[in-house]
Amino acid sequence: MGNIGSQKTVSLPVPQFDSGTSIEKSLIERRSIRQYRDKDLTMGELSQLLWAAQGVTSRRGYRTAPSAGALYPLEIYIAAGKVSDLAPGIYKYEPDEHNLLKTCDGDKTINLWRAALEQSPIRNAPVVLIFCAIYERTTRKYGERGVKYVHMEVGHSAQNVCLQAISLGLGTVVIGAFNDKEVKRVLKLEADEWPLCIMPAGRSWIED
Repeated sequence: MGNIGSQKTVSLPVPQFDSGTSIEKSLIERRSIRQYRDKDLTMGELSQLLWAAQGVTSRRGYRTAPSAGALYPLEIYIAAGKVSDLAPGIYKYEPDEHNLLKTCDGDKTINLWRAALEQSPIRNAPVVLIFCAIYERTTRKYGERGVKYVHMEVGHSAQNVCLQAISLGLGTVVIGAFNDKEVKRVLKLEADEWPLCIMPAGRSWIED
């Protein structure tokens, strides 16, 4: 694979399609976890979280979350701080290839934490998922109604990550309070990409 720190594209491990955790158990145990142990995530765990969010599940390109018209407006970015065998930086998930495209070098967790009103889960997590959308992919077919469809889709995708985290023994929380423009700046998003929610993830400190 060469020098991991210098790679632009990083292949993710093949996701697993079965586990010992039932969907019912994941639903019962799903909680918003805001504290994480100071331990790295593995590439396998990161791979599984991203696949749950937007992974391709069919030869026709269908994904793990439903999308109005199969137009897939969501783009998933990660801010990696402590992931084994992955250099710190901002990466974009590419579902078709199931890989990561590095868009920015260096750990940007603190920058993202500041952009999200200094909420502690973001600062303490080894990895942070940022769900973004290009609304025009959906609104060009459905008009203004498409905005609602995009928001439905990000809810489906985020819940997938919540349930997948449980099966991996990880914790996560959905964060919606942040400065949109500052998050765009930290991630260096294109003009038509807008952040919708942020999900830090790590090894759980169990909360009741």
